[in-house]
Amino acid sequence: MLELATQRIAVTGGAGFLGTAVCRALAARGVPAARVAVPRRRDFDLTVERDVERMYEAYAPDIVIHLAAEVGGIGANMRHPGRFFYANMAMGLHLVEHGRRRGIRKFVHTGTVCAYPKHAPVPFRESSLWDGYPEETNAPYGVAKKALFVMLEAYRSEYGLASAVTVPVNLYGPGDNFDPRSSHVIPALVRKCEEARAAGAPSITCWGTGGATREFLHVDDAAEAIVRAAERIEDPVPINLGGGAEIPIRDLVGKVARACGFGGRIEWDPSKPDGQPRRAIDIGRARRLLDWEPVKDFDEGLAETVRWWRAQGAGA
Repeated sequence: MLELATQRIAVTGGAGFLGTAVCRALAARGVPAARVAVPRRRDFDLTVERDVERMYEAYAPDIVIHLAAEVGGIGANMRHPGRFFYANMAMGLHLVEHGRRRGIRKFVHTGTVCAYPKHAPVPFRESSLWDGYPEETNAPYGVAKKALFVMLEAYRSEYGLASAVTVPVNLYGPGDNFDPRSSHVIPALVRKCEEARAAGAPSITCWGTGGATREFLHVDDAAEAIVRAAERIEDPVPINLGGGAEIPIRDLVGKVARACGFGGRIEWDPSKPDGQPRRAIDIGRARRLLDWEPVKDFDEGLAETVRWWRAQGAGA
């Protein structure tokens, strides 16, 4: 097992939602803060090749944990399919190639459940990743992230570059992105329910039919798995990371409403898309290879997320 405390580690996206959790997990391993570099977008635009070169020159990392992404919910994916494809493809392409040129020890890539085919058998198993095209609303993002799986396999074969690939489901928890233009489903619903409760609104309207299902993973559980992958994995075999429960969106909205104390009506707008019909993920490979499984109870994590959002003054 690789001793991370002796390595110089660059965490792209390290100031973001998942990145800050990964940095906490590294600190818990005894990795000195001075050995963890967090490139900021104001200094390094990782979609630009020269900025990636400058990042490697500045930090000389042994390990790159690549978490940076341009990502959002269904609406953001529908508004920016070109940008989401380009940005995610360009970041990965430049980071892997210039890491290889500099002889880094390992590249850890975080993929996405959006890479799975739209009609993959449920629960999703890694062997199904290439059995069809992803759900259309998030395909550009999912395909760009999945293309890096192939690049890392090719670089392991030709250049001997060690790497790891994790494939998490939707993340949630304190510190999430609550911007209504780009947030994922849980923070979007928390904000909607909190604002409706504060305003005394009689109802909220949610996208779709409520019939689609999703699986959610607390950000701290995801961070622990990613750090274990950095320690233990040398080959880019995709490893699913899931929360253990498939939840219909209709049930999720009810859970969020209760956690927020919103008692109004929940209405549905079927003219808006549901996205992928079902998402639930098999984590048998993560159990075997990482000795990992999620520990955070979903209802507890949801309540924690609501408390965090209120503490920002957003519930006032």
